[in-house]
Amino acid sequence: MKKNILLVLICLIGIQDDLYAQTISPAAKTPVAGISQERVMKLDAMLEEAIQKEQVPGLVAMVVKNGQVVYHSAKGFADVESGKKMEKNSIFRIASQTKAITSTAIMILWEEGKFRLDDPISKYIPEFKNPQVLNTFRYADTTYTTKPSSREITIRHLLTHTSGLGYGVIDGDERMKMIYHKAGVVDLFTTEKVTIEESVKRLAKLPLHHEPGAKYTYSEGLDVLGYLVEIISGKPFDVFLKERIFDPIGMNDTRFYLSDAQAPRLVTVHTRKDNKWASYPVTFYDPDFPKTGAKTFFSGGAGLSSTAEDYAKFLQMYMNGGIYNGKRILSPHTINTMMQNQVGDLWNGDKYHGIGFGVVTDKGVASGGMGSKGTFDWGGYFNTQYFADPQTGIIGLIFKQTSGAGNGDETSWKFRQMVFTIVE
Repeated sequence: MKKNILLVLICLIGIQDDLYAQTISPAAKTPVAGISQERVMKLDAMLEEAIQKEQVPGLVAMVVKNGQVVYHSAKGFADVESGKKMEKNSIFRIASQTKAITSTAIMILWEEGKFRLDDPISKYIPEFKNPQVLNTFRYADTTYTTKPSSREITIRHLLTHTSGLGYGVIDGDERMKMIYHKAGVVDLFTTEKVTIEESVKRLAKLPLHHEPGAKYTYSEGLDVLGYLVEIISGKPFDVFLKERIFDPIGMNDTRFYLSDAQAPRLVTVHTRKDNKWASYPVTFYDPDFPKTGAKTFFSGGAGLSSTAEDYAKFLQMYMNGGIYNGKRILSPHTINTMMQNQVGDLWNGDKYHGIGFGVVTDKGVASGGMGSKGTFDWGGYFNTQYFADPQTGIIGLIFKQTSGAGNGDETSWKFRQMVFTIVE
């Protein structure tokens, strides 16, 4: 009897190891079980039509089920002006998709007992001690007054955009845009010679939108946490990510700055001009990032570039319970914590905000096209999106590279809605 029980336990452990060992495998020559090939073809036709109608200049789309690639296609142009075709391994600026990776880095250090989530950030970055909330503002000269906050900013606040920090150029409050610009805070990324330490310390001196924990305000909190990783680990942020996440998972094309060999694969940022797709001009950011410049700024909130396949590996690690390619990145317990509602009713509806991700609720399931309850997702400023559904084992990614004026692009919601219908 005891021998039989032992055999059952060994089998169960083996099954669990097989599940956790799932890696992103190339598309099968034969249809993947549980996937409707007819509906995959309809999905492909929808994306092809969007390219033909010039709704987007180009895209890479990928669907994975239980580690098996069931769809991976590159369509259109990586650069319209030169006629350069999009490739499956084209590299995209993933902007805010960086946030989930930075959150993962933070939770790696949390697992090692380096801090508690509700520790005040000032314990590690003293410049954040005694935060002030914006009180009055004078548009004529951008001077302002503040009032003391009754609460300190915690690491959890920074992870969940409830710290009260703003986002400068993309902030919804014109006053904050002006304050951040005047202070020289870097909002997304830069080709200038500046470090995250310098920018974060400037940010720490500025007023908050509101008291920490009072509201949800999309912010530079993850940039602050990128600097925290440097302080706690004693390593540059880019080095920490490479050693602890990218190398173990095999994300060889995910970097803040590209090598000479990688640079030709970077997709051009396009915008609609004179009824045509054209290269996006230099504005508050330089579209040549991350190919040129000083290459010293590692934005934890928006700085990484990646491929669809690389990011699929990252998401599969989460789907596997924190392990990929035989390397454990996080524990299942930690991932369960990250997928819980971390902000209460400050951000709710179709999704709630966990740590690093938005997570689909019952209401989201009822609204349709978002996946099962617990599906986690996010997107990036330059039109990249992803979602992962633990219940069905489905991962979907659609990467584009556009900004400013568009041309009626509906591929993102159509892609997500149609992906979930291919599962039989």
